[in-house]
Amino acid sequence: MDERVREHAEVLVDWSARVEAGDDVVVSVAEDAHELGVAVAEALGERGANVTTLYGSAELSRAYLKGVEAEVDGDVDADDFDADPAVDRAMFEAADAYLRIGGGRNTTASADVDRPTRQAHAKARQGVREARMDTDWVSTVHPTRSLAQQAGMAYEEYQEFVYDAVLRDWEALAEEMARMKGVLDDGKAVRIVTERDGAPDTDVTMSIAGRTAVNSAASVAYDSHNLPSGEVFTAPYDTEGEAFFDVPMTIDATRVRNVHLIFEGGEVVDFSAEAGEDALADILDTDEGARRLGELGIGMNRGIDRFTDSILFDEKMGDTVHLAVGRAYDACLPEGESGNDSAVHVDMITDVSADSRMEVDGEVVQRNGTFRWEDGFEE
Repeated sequence: MDERVREHAEVLVDWSARVEAGDDVVVSVAEDAHELGVAVAEALGERGANVTTLYGSAELSRAYLKGVEAEVDGDVDADDFDADPAVDRAMFEAADAYLRIGGGRNTTASADVDRPTRQAHAKARQGVREARMDTDWVSTVHPTRSLAQQAGMAYEEYQEFVYDAVLRDWEALAEEMARMKGVLDDGKAVRIVTERDGAPDTDVTMSIAGRTAVNSAASVAYDSHNLPSGEVFTAPYDTEGEAFFDVPMTIDATRVRNVHLIFEGGEVVDFSAEAGEDALADILDTDEGARRLGELGIGMNRGIDRFTDSILFDEKMGDTVHLAVGRAYDACLPEGESGNDSAVHVDMITDVSADSRMEVDGEVVQRNGTFRWEDGFEE
């Protein structure tokens, strides 16, 4: 076994999930992530945890949903699924931690499942999702050939990319990101401006007053649940203006590119996309909360140096900012307050490495990807 696989497992179990002896841990392993799954199981055994394993197969999920479509023989809605199956909900309610290890055989395995079917299934299982998110959950991926192909990279090249992003000095990065967290925690409003061909294509403002930013340092100790991570995020509201997202992404197995959103009164009132506009429309029509922002995220992991069409990596990349429509994370909200609620949470990313600035309460804190505390910052 590649020693980097064992290091990845140790980071996941110790730094990210903070697993302790006696913890009940559910581990979901994708089809081609077997090697990392083995290393994680070994690490959990050495730490005295109890393990339940799941086969996290996108192909099995596709087969099930296609079966439902065939049985219904028409449009599928949430009533065609049992709401929050008791066996799944009970498993996550009893678990201390949930580790999801991605790395399937086909990154578009469910491309031929109707979007309404996927949305109906998500709605029917929202309670299960909430129970899962109440655990100390962490999501990561094992570098696979399918993910390398999606990223447009050779397999060995992609392995290097993944381990550069994952095997970081997380304590040092957490200290750096704490500066950005402090700025957002003290701020009331954020404005993001980017230009293209000499004219603004993004000029959007949002309130962050009363919110708490998360220093997403790849550990549940920081309210962070992805490995790799490397972003600072908060839950904005009262959004106004327009935003352009130039980083391609895959939404519901559909390639989406060059998204333009217009916000009025806190919600999306108009939108367009150069590619994948129907998929974007379906997301925005999921429910009322799908047209409001749930997240503002600032990428700070410079171990991620290119876009790979994987949101797990792309949204953490240095010199990027992302906004997510849909669900807001409770960690950003005052106790007892409900933020934006939705069955979806979809991130969209813009490159801020040039012709851009981010202001907090009128003060520029990042220009052209450089933060004000970094060398090379221009007032």
